[in-house]
Amino acid sequence: MDLKSILESHLSKCGNKSKISSEDSATISNVGSSTKSTLPENSSTLDDSTFNSVLDDPALEAETEQLFEKYYCEWKGLDSSQPSTSKPVLPKFYQKLPAEDDTLRQKLREESRAMFLQRKSRELLDNEELKQLYVLLDKQPSPPIDNTEEQLINYDDFLKVAELAGPKCRQYFQPTTFMKLLQNDPYGRISVMNFFNYVMRKVWLHQTRIGLSLYDVSGLGYLRESDLENYILELIPTLHQLQGLEQSFHSFYVCTAVHKFFFFLDPLHTGQIKIQDILSCSFLDDLLELRDEDLPKDQQQSNWFSAPSTLRVYGMYLNLDKDRNGMLSKQELLKFGMGTLTPVFIDRVFQECLTYDGEMDYKTYLDFVLALENKKEPQALHYFFKILDIDKKGYLTVFTLNYFFRSIQEQMRQLNHDPVNFQDVKDEIFDMVKPADPCKITLQDLLNSGQGDVVVGILIDLNGFWNYENREINVPDQNEEPTQV
Repeated sequence: MDLKSILESHLSKCGNKSKISSEDSATISNVGSSTKSTLPENSSTLDDSTFNSVLDDPALEAETEQLFEKYYCEWKGLDSSQPSTSKPVLPKFYQKLPAEDDTLRQKLREESRAMFLQRKSRELLDNEELKQLYVLLDKQPSPPIDNTEEQLINYDDFLKVAELAGPKCRQYFQPTTFMKLLQNDPYGRISVMNFFNYVMRKVWLHQTRIGLSLYDVSGLGYLRESDLENYILELIPTLHQLQGLEQSFHSFYVCTAVHKFFFFLDPLHTGQIKIQDILSCSFLDDLLELRDEDLPKDQQQSNWFSAPSTLRVYGMYLNLDKDRNGMLSKQELLKFGMGTLTPVFIDRVFQECLTYDGEMDYKTYLDFVLALENKKEPQALHYFFKILDIDKKGYLTVFTLNYFFRSIQEQMRQLNHDPVNFQDVKDEIFDMVKPADPCKITLQDLLNSGQGDVVVGILIDLNGFWNYENREINVPDQNEEPTQV
């Protein structure tokens, strides 16, 4: 009996005989003829009884198993050191990233990703195609046509435009899209302009996603701080409102801009942000708004990414740095704003935040400013709660509130004001927050109450407390500046 017969008998024994194709049998025959010398000399004359006795011998059966696996792997071009293919194997669904020193694989990965993104970019509508789409929509209004300027289109005409627009546009002409844009029109029509704006927004999102993905070094859908810095740095020349910035200030501008993304989108400080989160928030819209040549001054002042706003933040940092060492000490930070932040709060900031030899750098300062200017936001309340929670228990007690409010009382004495009774303030805070546990306040309680910013202001800033005390006086005229001590 030759090797072909042994292999076929082995497969039959394993229940796989029915799976052998004619091509496999021919290959097995070739393997058998080429390896006949590995069998005993009298193997060709083995009868069935002798072969059965051979299979009954455990040692010979094990040897046969090894030979089968060896020749089968050679036939299939597999590594014989891997598990036998006769056993079920899970398909590989995770590909490990190439090592940093594996230059060839790194280049291959970069090229393949670049080609993929280019192909996706070609699938998007360009400016000329968007214009053509608008012309088609504009020529297809659905009756009855009234005297209003807004053009409407029904579903039948919607499908006609889809056919005329071509294959690249069909992804936008979905029934679900039509139903989402359908309002209260008695004839079942949607606004042509609303639909066109929807298409433009989708195209913009996909273009921006592709643009951000080019900076995603790992290809996992995240941007690290350095990746986002590179993206914004290369974006600066396209932003008309930043044309006046000096080249030497670009690094500080990029740092200021990037830090807002990470403060709000990376609250756990993982060092990376999902591209999807960047697209879903409004920060990128605010940044790209700076392309507008006619952006009003008031919008620039309220836009964190504008040149006036960035220069204001950086200018405050330089003004606080009295010793000009590029860092801020506790005494220097106490002068922030109107100088009404309490010393106890500043001490806690330096205890909880990253410092270098007891002094604060520009990045830590940016977190501080973003938290103070956005007290209502959950990320800012999380920042303050970590500072207020002096015992690291996850909640604030009456003792904690008193610990911070005593500094407010001391500031009032220095200004020759009678200190307010703490028990009254404590009762008002608990009434505002309405915590689940009447004896302690958690971060979730502050978030649920919607009064977290007021509570924080009362405890850390004399101006914040003063505004709360005089809230009834300040209500009639909303245009007045906040009362400052």
